[in-house]
Amino acid sequence: MVSNGASQLALSGGRPRRRGWTALACALAVGGAGLATGCAAPATAAAPPIKLSSAQISQPGAGGVTDVYVDVQNNGPADELVGARLSVGGKVTLRSPVRPGVIEMRTVPGIVIPARTFMGLDPNGPHLLVTDAGKMTSGHEITVTLVFAHAGAVSVPAMVTNPATGGASYFLN
Repeated sequence: MVSNGASQLALSGGRPRRRGWTALACALAVGGAGLATGCAAPATAAAPPIKLSSAQISQPGAGGVTDVYVDVQNNGPADELVGARLSVGGKVTLRSPVRPGVIEMRTVPGIVIPARTFMGLDPNGPHLLVTDAGKMTSGHEITVTLVFAHAGAVSVPAMVTNPATGGASYFLN
């Protein structure tokens, strides 16, 4: 009777075959671990709670001041818009009516975005006031980034429009 080690030597022409089996076992272990890890990952990534669309910015006038309007869809819990920036720089201030129904605006530290709602930042409601920005030409696209207390920074492209030439109604989705 031949021992187990001797039978391996006889079958492999005198060379031990243990190295091949060890490599195969390692490959199977690594592959199996990779498959098991992949099975634990979620099938789809969760949608972000805040989605921005229809962003518009009017070409600044002679004083370099303009407003930004953006539609905000909040699919999650209540959040607060606490800041914003543009790809062309400048200072962005959060503005809101002094009280409901009054067009007089004031600077505010944040704009509450209620849970599971659609809210438009528009001329008669909360919106963004921009000063000292870089060049913005009608028909060109810039990036607007809104910063939320919980959702973090969310960006959207915005078309620069010129109300004097009838471009004020252009909204980019």
